Amino acid sequence: MNNKKFYVTTPIYFPSGTPHIGTSYTTIAADAVARYKRLQGYDVMFTTGTDEHGQKIETNALKAGKTPKEYVDEIVDKFKNLWKILGISNNKFIRTTDESHEKAVQKIFKKLYDGGKIYKGKYKGWYCTPDEAFFTDTQLKDGKCPDCGREVVWMEEEAYFFKLSEYGDKLLEYYEKHPDFIQPEGRKNEMIQFIKNGLDDLCVSRTSFKWGIPVDFDDKHVVYVWLDALTNYINSQGYTSENDSEFKKFWPADVHFVGKEILRFHVIIWPAILMALGLPLPKQVFAHGWILFGDGNKMSKSRGNIVDPIVLCDRYGVDALRYFLMREFSFSSDGLFTNEALINRINFDLANDLGNLLSRTVAMIGKYFDGIIPETQKESAIDSELINFAVNLKKEYETKMDNYRFSAALSDVWLLISKCNKYIDETMPWKLGKDPNEKDRLARVMYNLCECLRIISVLIEPFMPGTPEKIQHQIGADKNQCTWESASKWGVLPRNLKTQKGEPLFPRIDVKKEIEELNKMVEDSMKAAASKAAEKAAENAENAENVVKLIDIEDFAKVKLIVAKITECEPVKKSKKLLKLRVDDGQGGRTVVSGISQHYTPEELIGKSIILVSNLKPAKLCGVESNGMILAATCPENKVKVIFADDEIPAGSEIR
Repeated sequence: MNNKKFYVTTPIYFPSGTPHIGTSYTTIAADAVARYKRLQGYDVMFTTGTDEHGQKIETNALKAGKTPKEYVDEIVDKFKNLWKILGISNNKFIRTTDESHEKAVQKIFKKLYDGGKIYKGKYKGWYCTPDEAFFTDTQLKDGKCPDCGREVVWMEEEAYFFKLSEYGDKLLEYYEKHPDFIQPEGRKNEMIQFIKNGLDDLCVSRTSFKWGIPVDFDDKHVVYVWLDALTNYINSQGYTSENDSEFKKFWPADVHFVGKEILRFHVIIWPAILMALGLPLPKQVFAHGWILFGDGNKMSKSRGNIVDPIVLCDRYGVDALRYFLMREFSFSSDGLFTNEALINRINFDLANDLGNLLSRTVAMIGKYFDGIIPETQKESAIDSELINFAVNLKKEYETKMDNYRFSAALSDVWLLISKCNKYIDETMPWKLGKDPNEKDRLARVMYNLCECLRIISVLIEPFMPGTPEKIQHQIGADKNQCTWESASKWGVLPRNLKTQKGEPLFPRIDVKKEIEELNKMVEDSMKAAASKAAEKAAENAENAENVVKLIDIEDFAKVKLIVAKITECEPVKKSKKLLKLRVDDGQGGRTVVSGISQHYTPEELIGKSIILVSNLKPAKLCGVESNGMILAATCPENKVKVIFADDEIPAGSEIR
């Protein structure tokens, strides 16, 4: 039985759109660690997945005319397809819509409730719909969401709360006793300060939408996102199930890889939940930096930048993209992505350095020895420096990999490649090949290069899983000679090894021509999008009334427009389109019914100031009397946008 075990996770990704370079970056890093640990002989558990519940999914699905499950199924398939293309070796892919996960979440919720860690109350606070997060007045930044900078809405609803406020001191004590828990070190102080500012109890259920896991003992409520999403790390291992052998084997996780924007949830909320459950905490949470684009924004697509990972894989190869992402950026810091940087890495590191070393070596063995190195070989003092560096490289590499310094680990491997190319220049095989008396010496030079290539092929395998086999095939090495243990040994290959010339590992790219083609791809894409928008606008124009009847000022004066503030909002029963709004009109208030439920949730409207036609005759809609009409605009793609008024305008103010 293998006692060496390792558990690595990515966050579970929110399926709101096509997976991108950012999600690929996290997942490739986790995959590199999983492959590295497997090479070392560990029994590895590597999980990833998707976080599929919540109000935003429900809203997006409604806009798309689909059920939430239909909506997420399509996007989840895109994630799975991309991970397959990228060679991701995860053991499990967990979806929060999996029946096993939903049952586990319900059991966890009940356990915390029965243990007095969850209680029922009423939430009053600021809510950010895109981030599905609540904030207090002090947590807001310039009156907006502190995480994404977008507008927040005031919301009141019945909810269950987790007693997060009880865990501040316990968390600070844990950080002190486990200094490596939060990495990189520089992010720890921000988390400590957040806790010292005071933790509020955490809202863990909602009643204003239905797309979530029902609280089984109170079916008005669905479990709120973080208790649902974060518990995936234990639920994927069978926690609370009849077969929890994997949970007992692999928990606690060795490392959670997360983007720095969700670090707070993983080192404050998640540990508190685990403490409340009486479970051990993960050994480490590593918050990596962001990949920035041409204008320095997190996911901006600037001119000339192709950032679709599938397009990049098709164009340059999977291993080239994986290598670039792990080599170009320090995992703990932000990094700037450009297609020029990617192409230059391919040309210089992969084509010139690694590819050229392999092709030169195999070509010279073919030229001077018909592809088979002679057994009789002559050593020289110059060999020892190269050999010593090669056999000691694995130790340095492991130190960096164990600290998730991926770029530095690859840099060390490329230093060996550089030394090999320098070794060729110093030994001058082309000169040795002209002298029959130097045949034995030439044989040794070629053998040394093949041994270095064998070691290189082993060390790059976590990052470039498709390339090692190509190298090993060309130098005549079999898999048994390319184990992890063999990477620190010399003389593993037989002296009379037989090589075989192959295709170039990474063909060079014409940088100028390639960038021109990429720019054209971006321009064509922008033109296509503009053309589609123009077609839609023309279609809308055709459908509009072609003749507008002119009216007098007296006619317009008959319509009384006022500013009103929405104080309450809820769906109208028996209707899929109507919302019932209670508004402050400056005269005691009134009820208005509006057919905008497919475009807005109640939480998005409460607290907003709108423009109201206040002198319409009352009308009954689905049994509810409506006293007025709010103004809204019909936009392309049949979207409706409510016209909001300045919040500083008092309710009841007349618009003239």
